[in-house]
Amino acid sequence: MEKYSSALDGVFVALADPTRRAVIRRLGQGPASVGDLAGEAPMTLPSFMKHVRMLESSGLISTSKAGRVRTCELNRNRFGLINDWLGDQKAIWRERTDRLEQFVTKEDKS
Repeated sequence: MEKYSSALDGVFVALADPTRRAVIRRLGQGPASVGDLAGEAPMTLPSFMKHVRMLESSGLISTSKAGRVRTCELNRNRFGLINDWLGDQKAIWRERTDRLEQFVTKEDKS
């Protein structure tokens, strides 16, 4: 569990907000400028930039600047961390439910 702790915490904190999840959903279609992304959010640009910075610091997106335009792009590799953690959790719970099934279906030998 420790192998995921701080990196996974940051990813889940970033995904906890609906505005940031909307940005992730939109970037799933391809890169977009901050201006375009902010246009879809019901807040000021400075407030929206806090969300962009949170997503960037968690490693879920990267940004690049060309002239006056800052473009955001999804870091698809970062989602592998979530996938790995969920895979580990699935294996743990599958083992637990298998043991429970064996316990429940085991014949009483008394």
